[in-house]
Amino acid sequence: MLRKICLWACVCGLCWGLSSCFRSWRKNERDLRKHYANKPVRPTYYTIQNDSLRLFVATTGADTLPPLLLIHGAPGAWYGYLNMVDDSILQSKYHIIAVDRLGYNHSKHRKKRIVTSIDLQARAAALALSLNHSRQKGVLLGRSYGAPIAAKIAILNPQRFNKLVMLAPAIDPTKEKFWWFSKPAKWWIVRMWLPHRINLASFEKFAHAKELEKLADEWPMLQVPTTVVQGGKDWIVDPTNLDFARMKLAKKEAQFIFLPNAGHLISYSHPDLVRELVITPFQHPSASMTSVQVGTNEDHK
Repeated sequence: MLRKICLWACVCGLCWGLSSCFRSWRKNERDLRKHYANKPVRPTYYTIQNDSLRLFVATTGADTLPPLLLIHGAPGAWYGYLNMVDDSILQSKYHIIAVDRLGYNHSKHRKKRIVTSIDLQARAAALALSLNHSRQKGVLLGRSYGAPIAAKIAILNPQRFNKLVMLAPAIDPTKEKFWWFSKPAKWWIVRMWLPHRINLASFEKFAHAKELEKLADEWPMLQVPTTVVQGGKDWIVDPTNLDFARMKLAKKEAQFIFLPNAGHLISYSHPDLVRELVITPFQHPSASMTSVQVGTNEDHK
């Protein structure tokens, strides 16, 4: 009896811990209304639907400007890029398109509750480009688990982009990180108490290595100039993913930036750097094979 009580106590503690861990990242409609109450620019929301899926998208900037497509990680939502969506400089230069990936927030697949396929996630997110009417090449940015999905979008749609930016990308199938709570998070008794987005993130994590192995053979097909940024103090994505990127993109137009003291959320800890990478044209191919180490007083998160 005592063992059962202890087991249930552990399960309840795990559920509470996992839910609390991600609660601060979740925003509801009230939070977003409060955030935009005094903002000069508010996003326009769209829902793209077909027989298979419903894709929720938030945009700012004129749709006649080049697109800036933002792909979030796991768990996540479009508002994970809130600082970029609200950036007035980016709004003046791009049609900013932030999507909810399938299964997260307001987006879903009608036939599959759990979508762990990088290919399916990429094809769904790419539908958001239909909202842009510029007929110009744009920029594609993905971070963490969203980075390989962004790369797949670029592989499938090379004519739509002149630059791919990957921040703290989880792309090496041999470097998938697991924590003490990773396996228990897949127990049905734990899943039933957790939000859907956390359950989806858990399933994505356990399917990720195999999905990245599928993508490994496709890196040679990437034709879009690419910038990869990695922090040295990233505890979520192993920093050696940058070495994997160097290997896979060795013969491509690519730039690699290492931030020794940066953590995982580079789009928030280094917004000026990320903005510069987005708005600055990619270097000429003859100078593109670069590896840069950046260290600043702000390089600490």
